[in-house]
Amino acid sequence: MPVIIALVLVVTLVTTVPGRAAQTYSRPDLVRFQSRIIDYRSRINPRFKKRVRPKTRLIIVHTSELELESTLRVVSRGKQFKNGRTTPGGHANYVVARNGTVYRILDKNYRADHAGLSMWNGVSDVSDISVGIEFVGHHYAPLTSSQYTSAGMLLFILKQVYGLQDNDILTHSQIAYGRPNRWFPKNHRGRKRCAKNFDRIRAGLGPTWPFDPDVRAGRLTQDTMLAQVFYPAPGAVVYTGKKASQALESNVISKQNSAWSIAGEDYDAPNTAYVLPDGKILVGDRVASNLGWDRLPEGTKVLLNQEPEQVREQAKSIIKTISGRMTARSHAGGAYHAASTIYFLPSNQILKGCAISDLDDLPSGTRLVVGYKGPFIIKKNKTAYGIAGAKFKDPETIYHIPGRGPVQGNRIPDFSDLPRGTGVYLPIAG
Repeated sequence: MPVIIALVLVVTLVTTVPGRAAQTYSRPDLVRFQSRIIDYRSRINPRFKKRVRPKTRLIIVHTSELELESTLRVVSRGKQFKNGRTTPGGHANYVVARNGTVYRILDKNYRADHAGLSMWNGVSDVSDISVGIEFVGHHYAPLTSSQYTSAGMLLFILKQVYGLQDNDILTHSQIAYGRPNRWFPKNHRGRKRCAKNFDRIRAGLGPTWPFDPDVRAGRLTQDTMLAQVFYPAPGAVVYTGKKASQALESNVISKQNSAWSIAGEDYDAPNTAYVLPDGKILVGDRVASNLGWDRLPEGTKVLLNQEPEQVREQAKSIIKTISGRMTARSHAGGAYHAASTIYFLPSNQILKGCAISDLDDLPSGTRLVVGYKGPFIIKKNKTAYGIAGAKFKDPETIYHIPGRGPVQGNRIPDFSDLPRGTGVYLPIAG
């Protein structure tokens, strides 16, 4: 059974945040929210050694860079690396799913091993002084409204329990740091990109710190991209609206968006896949030897936590399939929500990207094509040839046959047998 957090100090909360209407939580709202938290503590790896956190000064929010099932497995059971090394789990106190469901992984008073190599205001190992919350999702894609609704209540309760303020809530990308590497000769920010897309206003929070105290004190080197996100200089041009969304959410390499900007320390990991514009796939630990980091072309997609062989297999097919770690964004990049990206759901429903509210909730087995127009419906007086012309048998011409799903034109043996109502989708470029 879910266990209710023991302390709620205020019956009603009214928060007023710039740019956001006043928000009210009643005591029944908070009690109802807490009663719905799913208790996942029994799933913790028995190797994990529980110990009470001696003090709590911060709350750190993360994006898991995985889907829900994988997130829950990793934070509770631990990580497994290619070299055989494993961790004992306990990597978060809470997980917030994309539908808003909250999972309790560890009691809030226990130390979760969530921050890794980290520092804030001179304090190393931030896991020792903080609660860790994982939001299921990716740092280059928006969190959901349901996640922000749950975040507002959960963060309010935790602030009251530990006597914290809004600026005591930080993202993992703000507090993580890295050792010297090819981009930085000294210890530096930018090791993690996790939760750089976290919208404080939507979570009911006020502003973060106006500066990075460890950079200001000279303990760490600034990461320029993260500094622009969290601590823009007075008078600096700050993108808003669509431009800001594109800059923060893109996982595509451009002049402004390098491999490091997107992936942080995972830029050369063996489970980071680079999908080049010509369809070639390179694994992170092979880029330097096979191509060179300075030669990665613009338009290359960066996919974290992937099985490279699965990425290679999917790249060969015009009709993509959502499965496991291959999400809509993995396949379509920035076109995932475009009208020209067509989704064929297992239920036989067909939707355009612009008509789907939350693409990360698309069920496994959903298939999609990118850069298409249609459907053009086959009728008694309108044949496949009449619609597609000489390309009616082309592999890039897609047919949606009722009850069968999308099929490439070169895989249909008898066009005279196509049922009425079959939809034809044609590539826009063609």
